[in-house]
Amino acid sequence: MSYKNSVENTLAIILAGGSGSRLHALTNWDAKPAIPFGGKFRIIDFSLSNCVNSGIRKINILTQYKSHSLNKHIQRAWNIFRPELGEFVELIPAQQRLQCEWYQGTADAIYQNTDIIEELAPEYVLVLAGDHIYKMDYSAMINQHIQQDMDMTVGCVEMPVSDASEFGVMSIDDRNRITAFREKPVQPDPTPHNQNLALVSMGIYVFKADFLYRQLRVDAARTVSSHDFGKDIIPALVGKCKLGAFPFRDSETGRPSYWRDVGTIDAFYEANMELCSVTPALNLYDPTWPIWTCQEQLPPAKFVFNNNNRRGTALDSLISGGCIVSGSKVVSSLLFNNVKVHSYTTIENSVVLNNAEIGRHCKIRNAVIDSDCKIPPNSVIGYDMEEDAHRFHISPKGVVLVSREMLDKRVLKVAQEFKDQMRQHAVC
Repeated sequence: MSYKNSVENTLAIILAGGSGSRLHALTNWDAKPAIPFGGKFRIIDFSLSNCVNSGIRKINILTQYKSHSLNKHIQRAWNIFRPELGEFVELIPAQQRLQCEWYQGTADAIYQNTDIIEELAPEYVLVLAGDHIYKMDYSAMINQHIQQDMDMTVGCVEMPVSDASEFGVMSIDDRNRITAFREKPVQPDPTPHNQNLALVSMGIYVFKADFLYRQLRVDAARTVSSHDFGKDIIPALVGKCKLGAFPFRDSETGRPSYWRDVGTIDAFYEANMELCSVTPALNLYDPTWPIWTCQEQLPPAKFVFNNNNRRGTALDSLISGGCIVSGSKVVSSLLFNNVKVHSYTTIENSVVLNNAEIGRHCKIRNAVIDSDCKIPPNSVIGYDMEEDAHRFHISPKGVVLVSREMLDKRVLKVAQEFKDQMRQHAVC
């Protein structure tokens, strides 16, 4: 089968219904795939862009938790398909179609929408997570799946053993057949060629459609199953069906390609900060593989004042559209759309999300400032962990997460302390 026919006969299903609780306040109001990333994108834009750039134009997005902002983004940014040519990106919310329950796991999410998928009659089904950052040509994986006549193919990447316990870890033979699979093992099995690396699942699967339907129905009938691909379906199939692995490697160097799960504050922070390096591992400037998103109509970033003690500058940083850096210094940081930084402020090694406003005379470092935050003048963040822990969330690696709710609580606390002081003075 040719490249063109293989992708035309493939339906992509993006799982975008997870709660994303490990991102704490960033997912208070938004699903994880809708979280901003890289200055102007949303996390889900990477999976969707990979689909479009790979030639896949039949896409279902399964949503569940806090999906309003995600729905709006898909409607505004991804209304680019031609239904008359059989192209679409379709949002499918959790509807309790087969049972009176929300999605119980990744496999159950697809099982509950099997009738919709079968009606589309794809020959192959590509299952994707909507919350990972990477650039990948899915057609290569689909073609390997077809050429090797696999029932299921799992995308995988090598990573340090010390980090692998958060993922599904597999072993493969010299023909890339999966011989073992364990979900989130305490002691991950290393690869034969390097005891410091493990081969982990990327949460990307290609199925023969009929095979997928059968396995979903078998799993749905199991009362002891958690109805998850990594925990239940893949381990149950090892040694019984034809399971292939697709190692995600750079075609030129043979090294593992860039792939990040940004499901924690530390991972989210580090992946954004990597973009500020001179030659980042993720190239957002590659014209051959664009990352598509909603193009907000914003003015250029602006830097004002050029006095000795009041100069608007940014060094080793990404500054997005609509930003104004007024008489302040931004170093090794990423400012998302419409961020306003007032005079005499210094921001270092920080990620500041959309529409945040930083007051005068602030000092901020090693922080993630959530969207729409208004940081009061004279605030100091990231310099005293003990003090910050009383006001904000501190990640295991010491990144300070600041949200609107945290700031509101702080304002209320200060107001209450002021009232208490006034009462004491009145009594005196």
